[in-house]
Amino acid sequence: MGPRLKSLAATLVALLLVALCLWAAQWQYHRGVARHALNTQITLQVNSPPVPFATLLAEPQSHEWQKTTLSGNFVAGKQVLLRNQYSNGAFGYHLLQLFQEVGGSEIWINRGWIAAGKSAVAAPLLPEEDLADATLIGRVRLDRTLPHGSFFALPTRNQSGLIKQWNAANSLTTPAVPFYLDLLSASSKNLVPQSPVELPELSDGPHMAYALQWIFFAGLVLYGRFLIRRR
Repeated sequence: MGPRLKSLAATLVALLLVALCLWAAQWQYHRGVARHALNTQITLQVNSPPVPFATLLAEPQSHEWQKTTLSGNFVAGKQVLLRNQYSNGAFGYHLLQLFQEVGGSEIWINRGWIAAGKSAVAAPLLPEEDLADATLIGRVRLDRTLPHGSFFALPTRNQSGLIKQWNAANSLTTPAVPFYLDLLSASSKNLVPQSPVELPELSDGPHMAYALQWIFFAGLVLYGRFLIRRR
């Protein structure tokens, strides 16, 4: 390969690297914009007045993070433990239990964090089931997670379909409603969670800084190619 072909090949490689860096910068920028918009929405919804439960059934997507009040009773034995949950640095689980609302709808309720057992094989200590009628106040959650990003601008897997998994694990003949609640308070003291689910950290994250970093990398590639060409 002659000098001119080598120079052309080096230039093409440099342009390809610059294009990849700019793509990564754009991806991180849009993730940052999406994260900021979601944080703003969460803040507004959290501070909004409670929404009637009947309204949630018609349009849950518009009311995530708002509070709602419902009455009914928990269903015996229909429980799910979510692993890898932490509270104040301690490892544990989130306990979900099926709740039957007075109108007949069934909904999963996140009853809060519970500590793990003393060993990997020891079962956690679950609160006693209280199946009496109760009134709950909960925070609406949809079956999705917050957006994520990574240093190298590679999309991470977004966990979804949790409610379907909970329904299947408990062999529900009638699927639960397509949202769940983080339990905040209850009319019965036995149901009030000792460690309620906390709000996510409302931070815009490092996406904008990463976007600038990728632009800086693109500039380094161009500068390096310029130096090589001068030599």
